[in-house]
Amino acid sequence: MKRKVCVVTGTRAEYGLLFWLIKGIQADSTLELQLIATGMHLSTEFGLTYTEIEKDFKIDKKIEILLASDSHIGISKSMGLAQISFAEAYEELKPDLLVILGDRYEIFSAASAAMIAKIPIAHLHGGEATEGLIDEPIRHSITKMSHLHFVAAEEYRNRVIQLGENPDRVFNVGGMGIENILRLSLLNKEEFEGSIDFKLNEKNLLVTFHPVTLENSTSKNQFQNLLDALDELKSTNIIFTKANSDTDGRVINQMIDEYVNNNSEKSKVFTSLGQLRYLSALQFVDAVVGNSSSGLAEAPSFKIGTINIGDRQKGRIKAESIIDSLPTKRSIQQSLIKLYSNNFQDVLRNVKNPYGEGESSKIIISELKNINLKNILKKSFYNIKVPR
Repeated sequence: MKRKVCVVTGTRAEYGLLFWLIKGIQADSTLELQLIATGMHLSTEFGLTYTEIEKDFKIDKKIEILLASDSHIGISKSMGLAQISFAEAYEELKPDLLVILGDRYEIFSAASAAMIAKIPIAHLHGGEATEGLIDEPIRHSITKMSHLHFVAAEEYRNRVIQLGENPDRVFNVGGMGIENILRLSLLNKEEFEGSIDFKLNEKNLLVTFHPVTLENSTSKNQFQNLLDALDELKSTNIIFTKANSDTDGRVINQMIDEYVNNNSEKSKVFTSLGQLRYLSALQFVDAVVGNSSSGLAEAPSFKIGTINIGDRQKGRIKAESIIDSLPTKRSIQQSLIKLYSNNFQDVLRNVKNPYGEGESSKIIISELKNINLKNILKKSFYNIKVPR
């Protein structure tokens, strides 16, 4: 009998990271793929990206959870609705194993419902640190509910073990995004410009700025500082991708729309570029600017810079191509000057991505197939032996 592996995805970025793993599960003769789409995938505001998934795979369940409000109360209500809906979906699908990635609130709900239903959980990209986000405790909470752990670096593996997880069930498989870079046939410059209906300039930047949740200054103020700094650049085109559905996401997206409407000759906005266009863009831009994890995980493979603004990604492993910036106009301007300096451009030529070699899905599928699920739920806290 095939082992039923249920994969949950709630965002465009997360789906891109999961793509080759989902494809590998589908192709394996010993596994049966079950796919649940939720969160931003089902929102008109965020591009109804489930339609992109359906071009590749059959979605077994669509779970709508997003409410009109992105306030703390609205998100808490979405989490509650999600947990109810996931419980009902699991009862119908009866998966043998659940696969989830990351640290978003809908993934927390998916894990919570699976834990109560006694469904073993495989968690990807655990053990990471994002000190500027509420995602930090969510991620570690998911780790404690999970039974198999696939992490992106040895430092993250050690952190998962430090949280009391058995080392025999914690695997360093590298970053999921590297595999996309190696396996996708990316667009050339002409194809890319045609796909976005926008001509590149002498200089080009890709901007993604998500809400900040644990910093003192607001997302609105920080993003305005970024826009003010970008507005003074010469001969530079800007491609924006919109923020996610966290608190203040709608504020940022409204600001992007207003900026692009007033600067259409040098800027373009997309709710979602999708993996192919996004990774293709990294071939032709000078840097990723903002606070997206892709600037740390994928951009270094293209030997381009990343201007990482604020504390959203504080605590993650970083390549030498990362320029950390305060969320002030002056600091962002100084970072842009450094980006185009000869010394930094020399650094980029030899930069190495610290997130692995791009064989993540192959390693994960091998474990999903062969792990003995009998008694896997009988967990105990793994105590690290500390020298006296």
